[in-house]
Amino acid sequence: MMIVTVTATAAFTVAGALAGAAARRLVGHLPRGAPVKPPGCELAVAVLWGGAGGLWVGGALPGIWLPALLGLGWLAAALGAVDLVRRRLPDALTLPALPAALLLVLPLGGAAVLRGLAGAGLAVGAHAAVRWCAPRAIGGGDVKLAGPLGAVLAAGSLAALVPAAVLAAALTAVLGSLAAISGRARRDGGVPHGPSMLLAAWVVTLGTALGGAGPGLG
Repeated sequence: MMIVTVTATAAFTVAGALAGAAARRLVGHLPRGAPVKPPGCELAVAVLWGGAGGLWVGGALPGIWLPALLGLGWLAAALGAVDLVRRRLPDALTLPALPAALLLVLPLGGAAVLRGLAGAGLAVGAHAAVRWCAPRAIGGGDVKLAGPLGAVLAAGSLAALVPAAVLAAALTAVLGSLAAISGRARRDGGVPHGPSMLLAAWVVTLGTALGGAGPGLG
């Protein structure tokens, strides 16, 4: 069993590296995308896919959650790279990500998809309210990104939206502190929030999946 788990994890890792390379090439040609140097995207997707795949093969992760985690991992690398390089999130990825997210949670059942729709609306509304109150806190792209992330998070439980938002804020604060310490902070003191949103969504979704949330739960 150990050999099978290690082999399968390696296969997921390699597949993730290839998917990361494809993501890097894609964002380099998208409208409002960005040229991204290797191997950032490759490593990011390899780690996330390898981790999710290994947990699934080992029996800890329900297979119905695998599509959502793999999709989120790919999106995190693609959009996170652009946001770090250009401080923006291209509509060419954020807008189609919502219907894609709903398709990815379809294995969880119809109730999960309905929760996903509700979660997308709540997440977009909350982020839009923050942007309206504090325009420099988050960007318009972050508001659009909240839709697909909220859909995946809420598919397991609407309550997952809260820890994901808190974790994203904490990660952005840490990123800002590191930028200030290293002397790489922008003049306006801002740091991209998209990468933190994406990573937080993946981590919280993984926690929900490992906790056993699935059809009819949450």
